[in-house]
Amino acid sequence: MPNVWLPDAQSPNLVLRHPTREECTETWKAWYEEQEYMTTILADEDLPPGQQPILACCESIRKRALTSDAKGTVEEVVVPGIASVFCFPEYRGCGYPKRMMQELAKVLRMRQLDGLRCAGSILYSDIGKKYYAKLGWHPNATNRHFEFEPSPTAWPLEAKSLSVDDLREMCERDEAIVRSAIAVPSPGVEKRITILPTVDHMLWHIAWEEFACSHLFEKILPAKGAIAGSPGSQVWAIWTHRYYSHPDTKEHLNVLYILRLVVEADETATRLPSDSKERLGDKKEEEQMSYLKAVLQAAQREAYEWKLDVVRLWDPTPLVQDILKRSGVEFELVEREDDYIASAIRYREGHDRATAPLWVNNEHYAWL
Repeated sequence: MPNVWLPDAQSPNLVLRHPTREECTETWKAWYEEQEYMTTILADEDLPPGQQPILACCESIRKRALTSDAKGTVEEVVVPGIASVFCFPEYRGCGYPKRMMQELAKVLRMRQLDGLRCAGSILYSDIGKKYYAKLGWHPNATNRHFEFEPSPTAWPLEAKSLSVDDLREMCERDEAIVRSAIAVPSPGVEKRITILPTVDHMLWHIAWEEFACSHLFEKILPAKGAIAGSPGSQVWAIWTHRYYSHPDTKEHLNVLYILRLVVEADETATRLPSDSKERLGDKKEEEQMSYLKAVLQAAQREAYEWKLDVVRLWDPTPLVQDILKRSGVEFELVEREDDYIASAIRYREGHDRATAPLWVNNEHYAWL
């Protein structure tokens, strides 16, 4: 890009706006018409159109979410997610991304979806915890995941494959579970928030998967997850195949991400400290352990079959963690400190910002 005079990052002439078609890259053009997916740029409004350098940019998508207070009063809200924060190398060191994020924090709280108020915004930092925390997006208390090795073991008989046609029903059932869990009163916890695990979230991830798989394998992979057990006691996972490079090159780590894991009988799914030690009884836990193992073994087989390097499960519930430790399934627990750091600003009516809420279900489906 040509050398131009650069404005001060604190200039009142710097504004946020949506890019024109001419300013969009080919990647952005694919999203240009999407109402829920927005690209935002920081530019100098004093310069004429076509001569405004893009000083910083990002993308955002509005997400449906639930909040609840200590009494269990639930409100449906919108929580925009921010991604792809970027500054061209020639403009770095001037403070433009910081200014953009400061302005964005003000703008996003005014965005609504179907009349729902904006309760905050989230992002996933790949530059550690400090930078965005200084701007108000505080890291979640936990950012951990469990890793499982791919396995050539046959797909377990207890587990049934989930297809894309199954996802709407599974997500509707899951949403009912989430709504019930977040309505449980929580003395001592001022506010909870959860991104709803809607079918739109799952299909967003799967759209990227299918694009990559069509290119790599010239086919769409049929299994979008696995389920085991009988209704009322079922365990299921919805996953996505994430390819960062061709599997034969080993250039990058390719991952089978479990977007969402549901254990219907799990009373620790509230994520409340008071419920963290709730257990099902020996017989029921043995049953749930067998279902969970079947679903995870199906994921390991799926990863092996499609040349993925690892299976990752984000932020399982206390019950799932306890069962995993006793199950004999081999795993590695990873505490993320530098990348995929879930971070959030919470807005409160009458105040710019409020204390960070308890984030329920910090799972990969909510990532963007």
